[in-house]
Amino acid sequence: MGINLVSERKMDTIPHLITTKDAAQKIGISEQRVRSLMRSGNLQGQQIGKQWLTTEDAIKVYLKNRTREPVADQICRFPHHSSIKALSFFSGAMGLDLGLENAGIPIRMACEIDKLCRQTIIKNRPDIGLIGNIWEYTAKEIREFSGLSPTEDIDVIVGGPPCQTFSTAGTRRGFHDSRGNALLKYIDLILELKPKFAVIENVRGLLSAPMVHTPHAKRGSNWQPTPEEQSGGALMHILKTLQSAGYGVSFNLYNAANFGVPQSRERVVLICSRDGKKLPYLTPTHSQKGDFGLPKWRTFAEAVKDLDPKNCDHAKFPESRVNFYKLLKPGQYWKHLPKELHRAALGNSLDSGGGKTGFLRRLDWEKPSCTLVTSPIMPATDICHPVENRPLSVQEYARIQQFPDSWIFCGSITDQYRQIGNAVPVGLGEAIGRTILAHIAGQEKRPPANFPFSRYKDTNDTSWAHKMNTNIETQHSTLQKNLFSHEPL
Repeated sequence: MGINLVSERKMDTIPHLITTKDAAQKIGISEQRVRSLMRSGNLQGQQIGKQWLTTEDAIKVYLKNRTREPVADQICRFPHHSSIKALSFFSGAMGLDLGLENAGIPIRMACEIDKLCRQTIIKNRPDIGLIGNIWEYTAKEIREFSGLSPTEDIDVIVGGPPCQTFSTAGTRRGFHDSRGNALLKYIDLILELKPKFAVIENVRGLLSAPMVHTPHAKRGSNWQPTPEEQSGGALMHILKTLQSAGYGVSFNLYNAANFGVPQSRERVVLICSRDGKKLPYLTPTHSQKGDFGLPKWRTFAEAVKDLDPKNCDHAKFPESRVNFYKLLKPGQYWKHLPKELHRAALGNSLDSGGGKTGFLRRLDWEKPSCTLVTSPIMPATDICHPVENRPLSVQEYARIQQFPDSWIFCGSITDQYRQIGNAVPVGLGEAIGRTILAHIAGQEKRPPANFPFSRYKDTNDTSWAHKMNTNIETQHSTLQKNLFSHEPL
């Protein structure tokens, strides 16, 4: 099966030989990685002149033998005398953790169940403590894997529990969904481990998610929500649980673009403090229009300005979709196509509700990226380069999420997109870390008055609580009115 040495003049005439470019596309890795595999002997190939070549059979053998051996749990090997002791849960590719590290909070232990994310974590942080399924570890075992004694104080715990349950695009099954229960498990661990500070990151849907969700199809004409079905009930339960344990909790919905991230991405962040005090909201470093004495949001062009597109890895759009992209300019999407092409471009989706703004999107050079998703080639959420007729590359994805260029993501291109798209932007994590460290130092800095952290209303702890109380009072009044409006039997 080996490749016989041939001259450069003849190699193009031999059909079974495959170039590194074609091999990279077949395997789903970069050309540079293909060459490294051939040099090391992990992929059979040979250098002919200046070019490395392999065969279809060699690729099949490599793919068959390529294993995703599970990464074993390990105890932290960091110095035990670290001044700040922080643990991470639902760590993913460590975007949130990198942000905290940039602020000065090193992460001693990561908790992640996904096999490829675990490989990514160990590849980049070989000495970190690592555990898997959060359900399978006691508080005592977590301390052991973190390299901490049973009585040692934990400074910070951070985590972004799976958020599909609360996504506005999901089924919104509330806490009856196992992924919702992962959030409750995380809350339980906070209460057991008693860190000085705990961080909870989630999607905007958490602000309105009920404890229990009754599907619309099962609601009769006289349906009234039970207390468990009230909008916002899930977050209310979380707050009461943490506050009853003595934690002060502040939260807000933050657009990551306000913290130097070249991406418009909104996430709820709760910061809990064991001393019972509410920490101030995060301090922004940028603003949309350059007001509040801050520079304007960072743009896509700024994020990728020195990337060499020749060394980037990306998936491909179907040719039919490329034909539509050829008609779109930077910052445009399907509505900017000629009207007579709308049906051909969207198909039956044209008749669905909403603005359908995720279809056929070209990024604007001079604006932040839209929210990155787990794949830039899905029809309803595709993300195209501003001028090239291709999806964003893995490297552009990583720049937008602010991962360092040296950060290694394990797995295929598809796997890498998913890991990066699911991550918390590094800049948002850094803002969280700075806020916590300022509180520890007694140097709290408050954001500018009336700063618009999000485009939505009633998203901070104060306005949200007021809205919740108003809704409860209104619903109670309506229920009472309905009860007393009926004729007696």
